[in-house]
Amino acid sequence: MTSQITFYLSQVIGSKIYDLNGNRLGKVIDIFVNTAHHGQSHDETFRPIIVGIKTKMEGELCYLNFEHIKIENKKRSYSFICSQAELLPESILENCLPLAKNILDRQIVDINGRKLVRVNDIRLVSIDTATYAIAVDVSTEGLLRRLGVSGLINNLLGLFKTNLPSQFILWDDVEAFDTSNFNIKLSHSISKLQLLHPSDLADIIEEMGALSRTKVFESLDEEKAADVLEEMEPYAQAQMIESLSISKAADVLEKMPADEVADLMDELGDEKVELLLNEMEKESSEEVRELLEYEDKEVGSIMTTDYLSFSETMTIEETLNELRLQKPEADMIYSLFIIDSDEKLVATVSLRDLVISQPSMTLAEIMNTQFISVQDEDKIDMLASIISKYDLLAIPVTDAQNILMGMVVIDDIVEDLLLKGKTRKGGRSWR
Repeated sequence: MTSQITFYLSQVIGSKIYDLNGNRLGKVIDIFVNTAHHGQSHDETFRPIIVGIKTKMEGELCYLNFEHIKIENKKRSYSFICSQAELLPESILENCLPLAKNILDRQIVDINGRKLVRVNDIRLVSIDTATYAIAVDVSTEGLLRRLGVSGLINNLLGLFKTNLPSQFILWDDVEAFDTSNFNIKLSHSISKLQLLHPSDLADIIEEMGALSRTKVFESLDEEKAADVLEEMEPYAQAQMIESLSISKAADVLEKMPADEVADLMDELGDEKVELLLNEMEKESSEEVRELLEYEDKEVGSIMTTDYLSFSETMTIEETLNELRLQKPEADMIYSLFIIDSDEKLVATVSLRDLVISQPSMTLAEIMNTQFISVQDEDKIDMLASIISKYDLLAIPVTDAQNILMGMVVIDDIVEDLLLKGKTRKGGRSWR
C-alpha cells in the first residue's frame, strides 16, 4: 500500500534534518525542484520533483541530494531523515528551482484564470517513490499558515460555522515569470504565456513590475509582441516602448497596423518618435508619417489603410483564390473595393455576393457602383450617423481626387467614441 504525506512548504522550512542515528545534520533552508519532465509525458499532469534540500552543515551551506531523504510527520511536526549525506551534483543543481527563494511570495501567472496572483504557500506531496510540488496556495489561509495562525483563525470561524476558503492553482496552470535571481532561461519559464490570447497577456503584463514586464515582453516573438502591444492601454504602450531598445521597438512596431502605431506615437516625445521612424523600414515608416499628418478630428486619423482592392476584370474564382492566399483579418473583408488604373474608387463588392456568385463571373457583374464613401479630411463626427443610417460595417475613404486611401471600420468608430481614434495598415491592390 502506497503511503502519502501531504504538507506545505511553510511547514517544513526550518524543520530539522537528522541522520539514521538521530544526530542533527542541519535544518531546511530551501527545497529545490527540477522542473524538467522526469519520465512524464507532456500530455500528463506535470508535477516538479523535489531533488534537493538547501541546509547548513558545520557552518557551510550545502545542497543535499533528496534521493536519500525521507520526511516524517509526527503530530504535524515535520522532520527529515537522511540515510546518506550525499551532495546534489552541480549539473543537476544549476537546472533546479528553489521554491522558497523563487516562487514563495512571488507574483505568478494563473494560466487558467489568466491573471497575476501572489504565492502564499506551496503544497507538496510525498509518496513512496518521490516527493512533488503539486500546487501553489494563493489563499488567505496560506498566508495565515505562514504566520502560524491559520489553525486559530479557523477555530474561531468554526464557531460561526464557516472557514477560510482554500484557493489552489495546480502547477500545470502556473507560470512563474520572475526568475531574475536564478539560472533559468526566461523563455522556458513563460512558455505557457505564449498560448494566451493577446488581450489576456496584455492584462497580465500591465500588472507586472517594470523589470518583469520588459523581460516577458522581450521574450515574445515580434508577431505576438505586436498583438499584445495593440491590446495594452495607451499609457502602458508608451511605457513598454520606452523600456525597449530602439531596434527592438522598431521591429515590433513594423508588425503593427500603421494607425495603431500612429496612435501610440502620440504618447511619445517628438525625439523618440523620430528615432523610431528612422529605425523602421521605409515603407512602414512612410505609412505612419502620413497618418500622423491628419488632425485628430479628421476621418484620416482613424481610418485603416489595410484594405483589399481589385480590378473589375478579375473573376470571382481569381478573387477568392487571392483571398485564400492573403488570409486577411476579419475586418478587412467587411467590404472589398474595386479601383481603376489610377487607384480611384469605382465600386464595392460584398463578401456575400462574392461567395454566392458563379466562379466564372467577373467582379464587374456583381459590383455595387452606388456606394457610400467619405473623404479623409471629413470630420469624424459624421461617421456614426452614416454607419447607423446605412447599416454599414465599413466605409471607404478617398482623397479629394477620389483615390482610395483606406477605410473606416465600425470597430474603430465605436472605439473613437469611447476613447480616441484608431487605424490600421498597408493597402494592397491586385489587378
